[in-house]
Amino acid sequence: MKLVVFDVDGTLVDSQHHIHGAMTVAFQAAGLTPLPRDAVLQIVGLSLPVAVAHLAPGQDAATQALIADAYRRAFMQARLAQAAPLYPGALACLDGLAARDDLLLAVATGKSRRGLAAMIAAHGLEGRFVSLQTADDHPSKPHPSMLLAALAETGVAAGDAVMIGDTSFDMDMARAAGMAAFGVGWGYHARDRLAASGAVLVADDFTDLGQAVARWAA
Repeated sequence: MKLVVFDVDGTLVDSQHHIHGAMTVAFQAAGLTPLPRDAVLQIVGLSLPVAVAHLAPGQDAATQALIADAYRRAFMQARLAQAAPLYPGALACLDGLAARDDLLLAVATGKSRRGLAAMIAAHGLEGRFVSLQTADDHPSKPHPSMLLAALAETGVAAGDAVMIGDTSFDMDMARAAGMAAFGVGWGYHARDRLAASGAVLVADDFTDLGQAVARWAA
């Protein structure tokens, strides 16, 4: 068996509007000037406290905690109002890979366990992933803890696993775990940044990604 691990935000779902909107509300709650979209999207994939520390490095711990709490509330409200959409072709790709008898699918995300469960329920993805690794139980990416846990749960060796994501954090995490790394070209970090962080390839769309996984698995 081989293991295919997916990131979520920027890879499976396009949550940029939720993320930027929630961070705007959070910065305003702390009395700070909101950041532009591109700046906020660069931290997608990091666990929330680490992301806030990157975005507000000059603020004290209490202010950073306030920003994180306000972000959680605002993001939940946005998610309840409307789930972030899957990228075109994501569902068909997941279904095709899940139907193979030589592959196991997993998730490694900076989302909370509750946030991941909500995403899976919103898009009817129950039963497709055998391992769900979230920020609740691990250090932030690019620490390899999430991937090491997924390998341990599935009994798959690192050499038989691949991480798929849209950020350099995903690529760095994969390398740290001894796994292959595939980037996706529709997410939040530029293609050259993914390549510089060790992406074996950067897929153009989900059809391209599915074919790349099939070649890798063979």
